[in-house]
Amino acid sequence: MNAEEKRENRLKLLEDHIGRSLAESAQNGELQSAPSYGRPLHFGDGYDETPAELRMGYKILKDAGVVPPEVELMREIEALRLSLEGAADDATAQTRRQQLVDKQQALALRLEKLRMRGTF
Repeated sequence: MNAEEKRENRLKLLEDHIGRSLAESAQNGELQSAPSYGRPLHFGDGYDETPAELRMGYKILKDAGVVPPEVELMREIEALRLSLEGAADDATAQTRRQQLVDKQQALALRLEKLRMRGTF
């Protein structure tokens, strides 16, 4: 038995185990007691709102802990806003304000580009 056959065999065993567990839970009423039983799941993560052609890619990135560049820019903007509140002097505050404006402009351009391509 080669590595690929072993892998397929393990997956089949896992699927069988999952199937048995679900059947057992259905028989003893455990599934029916769940608050979302019989209703579609809503994860609240924006998956349904994401354009279909981007969903898989964004899901892979999310699972890998990588965020889209637009989200990273939003995080940087918020960090700059917070750092402005604690700016020690006018020169530091001015530098951070300029960085904030630059990041906001970069984000606006990225979002507009996505809108124009029809992927947002």
